[in-house]
Amino acid sequence: MKAKKVLFITTEMLPFVGESHNATMGRYLPQAIQDLGHEIRTFTPKWGNINERRNQLHEVIRLSGMNLIIDETDHPLIIKVASLQAAHMQIYFIDNDDYFMKRQITTNEAGEEYDDNGERAIFYARGVLETLKKLRWVPDVIHCHGWISALAPLYIKKAYQDEPSFCDAKVVFSVGADDLKKDLGRKSLGCIPFKGAVMEDVNDVCQTQYTQTELMKIATKFSDGIIIDKPEVDPSIVEYAKSIGVPVLAYQGEEYAQAYSDFYETVV
Repeated sequence: MKAKKVLFITTEMLPFVGESHNATMGRYLPQAIQDLGHEIRTFTPKWGNINERRNQLHEVIRLSGMNLIIDETDHPLIIKVASLQAAHMQIYFIDNDDYFMKRQITTNEAGEEYDDNGERAIFYARGVLETLKKLRWVPDVIHCHGWISALAPLYIKKAYQDEPSFCDAKVVFSVGADDLKKDLGRKSLGCIPFKGAVMEDVNDVCQTQYTQTELMKIATKFSDGIIIDKPEVDPSIVEYAKSIGVPVLAYQGEEYAQAYSDFYETVV
């Protein structure tokens, strides 16, 4: 089977947020893969620093409206879209008043990491997958990029394993540099279980702590392949991938598109 359709679950994208490695990859990787002949869809969080008017975001009523329950609290799921005309790409944004509205990517204005970053990752991953069900677009490969996408592989493989929209999709995860510095906390870890995803799925990885390293290992455990996105990644993540037999694509530098496309073909 060829990897004709590729879904990107990104952390951030140019030009909607400021320039960073994640934002640059979020913007240009999907376009590069599209230019190689793949059909794509792209999701990103609707961070609070995204100017909706300037970027012409608008809500998609037919996709919005459901509530996701996290820590026994209902959180409304809001879906917005915008287009990058020059690249012929439509971008879907996951939004929620509690987790994204008026809030930055990892830290507040004082530079302090949000205490609920773990719950934000849960909401984002589940929000993307619930929206994909409604779109009825069936990807061959789901490429997750960045910390806030890291729980999507777990939910795809365990909570939504029978969902026709993506139960047969292969999952690739890009491992990057450290965006989160502090422990995400046992409370956030305890919010992960949902449907077929249970604590036993993550306990072996998070025995003593739940930092970004453990988050990346959870993503690795439930992915069909990982890509080293930057040269300075935690080597323990690569060692973990190899120990459980998950294929690893080494860091490719700036000429990555064809290598990524070829890697997709090895996991489908």
